[in-house]
Amino acid sequence: MASESVQPVSKPSRRTVVAAVGAAGLAVALTACGSDDEPSGSSTEQGAAGGGAATESGGGSSADPGAGGGAALAKTADIPEGGGKVFSDEKVVVSQPAAGDYKAFSTICTHQNCPMTDLKEDTISCACHGSQFSVLDGSVKKGPATQPLAAQQISVSGDSITLA
Repeated sequence: MASESVQPVSKPSRRTVVAAVGAAGLAVALTACGSDDEPSGSSTEQGAAGGGAATESGGGSSADPGAGGGAALAKTADIPEGGGKVFSDEKVVVSQPAAGDYKAFSTICTHQNCPMTDLKEDTISCACHGSQFSVLDGSVKKGPATQPLAAQQISVSGDSITLA
């Protein structure tokens, strides 16, 4: 009869276990930051005077703003002076810093690419890490983001605003 030698099985070291738990936690955190679970078709707007947020369906196609799809977004009267309106489907916020002057910026946070829809007065906020941006010029109002929002091209013709 052949005898088998019994080898002791070594357990993973404490360092290996801690590293594995840390890597798993990092993977979960990064997955949460990159999530795009925002329901399609919702928009949020609020004027400079404050007031409640309104939710309504987006006013155009769901073309990517960088694709130059020419999606109709809104009427000029829909964008409050000193404020803006978020178009979630198009991932763009349109603002009116001064009467008749319209600007558009990406609603993707420059910190970790989280989609943003929380617009109050002239500030859009990121729910992931708390960054805040001005919708009037795209600048960072509060970090951790350090880069401004990416400008988007829009076209104003008569009372219609479209993605360029």
